[in-house]
This record gives sequence, C-alpha cells and structure tokens, in this order.
Amino acid sequence: MSLFKFSVGPWNVHEGADAFGPEVRPSLSFDTKLKKFKEMGFEGIQFHDDDAVPDMNDLSEKQIISRAAEVKAFLDEQGLEAEFVAPRLWIDPRTVDGGFTSNSKSDREFALWRAFRSIDIAKQLGTNRIVLWLAREGTLCLESKDPVEGIVRLREAVNAMLAYDPDVRILIEPKPNEPIDRSFLPTVGHVLGFAAGTNDSSRVGALLESAHAVLAGLEPAIEMGFGLAHGKLWGVHLNDQNGLRYDQDKAFGVENLRSAFNQVKVLIDHQYGKNGEFVGLDVKAMRTQSLEQSFRHLENSLRMTRLLENKVRRLNREKVEQFRAGRDYEALEMYIMELLLGEDAV
Repeated sequence: MSLFKFSVGPWNVHEGADAFGPEVRPSLSFDTKLKKFKEMGFEGIQFHDDDAVPDMNDLSEKQIISRAAEVKAFLDEQGLEAEFVAPRLWIDPRTVDGGFTSNSKSDREFALWRAFRSIDIAKQLGTNRIVLWLAREGTLCLESKDPVEGIVRLREAVNAMLAYDPDVRILIEPKPNEPIDRSFLPTVGHVLGFAAGTNDSSRVGALLESAHAVLAGLEPAIEMGFGLAHGKLWGVHLNDQNGLRYDQDKAFGVENLRSAFNQVKVLIDHQYGKNGEFVGLDVKAMRTQSLEQSFRHLENSLRMTRLLENKVRRLNREKVEQFRAGRDYEALEMYIMELLLGEDAV
C-alpha cells in the first residue's frame, strides 16, 4: 500500500508529437483516459481549463460553468476528484509573448480572463487549487521585458486572482526555461519570495516538478525540502530528466534512481500528503510506443514510486544516525547504494 494519493493529467497519454516530429499514435477520448486512470489506481485528475471545457474561448461564462458541471458529474461517476485547474496560457496566439507579463495590455487582460474562468471551472469541479505553469512569463530576448515590471505585472495578476475568489489557493510551478529562455520565477525559492509579496501569501505556494529542478541545475529533493520547510509545498510532479536537455518528462526514477529515492524519502519523512496533497505524475510515453503501450509509462512510474516507498521503509534510521554522528559519509553513501541495489546487499 502506498502512503500517497496519486494524480495524473489527460495530457500524459498523448499522440507522441514533439518539436522534432509528428504524431505517432491515434488519440484516445477524454472519457477513455479517465476510466483507465481509475483502473490503474489514480484518485485525482489534473486539469488544464480547456481539458475540462474545450473551446472555452467561444463560450459564455454561463456556458463554461455548465460544461464544467457536466465534467464534475462524470468524475463523481468514476470515483475521481479534480486536483487542480491550470489556465492554459501558452497556446493562444494572444499569449505568444507571455500572458500576465505581455507587453500588450489587451493580451494581459485576456490572460486574466482565462485565469478567472479557470477559477470558475475549479469551483464547479470541487477544487480550490489553481496551478500556474508560467510557461511564457519571461523573455526570449533579454531586453524585451523589464524584469522588475514583469514581476510587478505578475504580482498584480495573482493579486487579482486572490481577490476574485477568497477561497482560491494558487500553486506556482517553476521552470527555468522552455518555451522561453529565461523565466521570471525559475525555482521554488523564487516562488516563495514572490508569494511573500502578494496580498495574501498564505494562499500562494509551490508545485515542484522533478525535471524542472534538474533543468535549473538543482536537486529535486532539496527543492522539495525547501518548500516543505516553509509549509509551502502544496503539489509535486514526479518524473525524470536526462541532464540539461529539453523537458523530457521521463518515467520517474529511470535516469536518477538515487535522486528519486531521496525525493520519496523527503516526502515521507515530512508527511507530505497529510493535508490531502496529491503526488502527481507528469510523464510522457516514448515516441516509439504503440497505442497499446501508451499507458505503460504511467504504470512504470507508479511502480517505481511504490518500490522506492518500500526502500524508505526499510531504511535503518538508527544506522543512518550513527553514520551522521561519526561523519562517516562514505559508509553512509555505500549503505544507501546497497539498499537501492537489492535485498542481498543490505
């Protein structure tokens, strides 16, 4: 049995297109994906606003709310819950230069409209959690935006969202780059500093994705620990990343096993999930996989997380403390490696 509740987004089962090639698998319907997720053991669903309400830009606010209510009924039927809603602000032509931080006033107003609609959708789906993946909130050309003005505009947008709904909680998911070159909020530390400057910092926290920390040259477990130490780690997305490349969203633990172990360890040691938080998976199938294999990356990531939970349970805490007290870190390191390499070595 896992200590965690797991969540997943419908985009994690996709057609395999990337920046370098076309789709390689046919699409599956939204309903098919959610039924399979439930069968696999997921309890929560992550939503972009237009996952729940497709073509929402062409709908009235009343129609958006009505469509979201229909999705809520389907979730209830399947025994699933919505973890969060995230405004998809990086696809629309009006947000090619950022949404909240665009140099265009009308584009900034559109981004805020989408954010407010995401809050409306979230309320219908039964969650108060809004995730901001600030995909284009930064610069492609360093001189294209004033960094101070950019942060001020971002803060104004978040303050407007906080004012729109007194119950909303905003989780900012940092990433240092891609699709922009330089993000205004690249790490958990930046997110927490930013949160402190909002009108209600108690409702602004962080969601940490493993690969994004690696892309910043940081250790995901330390980033998680930083958020936990401040009571601000409100979401995690577990995955893996092969160095400083494009955001790969590999199955959890397949590249950096020891790092994955320590991510699970810090979450368990500090009771992540005690307030109902989910462990999210944000992983993508390899492009070589067939439609029949297109859920295997999720199955593998769930399995890896549970295997690593078992390793954490088997950790001899007394032995670890002895190594720490004696500063015998070589022995500690070898003990951890033996634990990870198998039963016979421990």
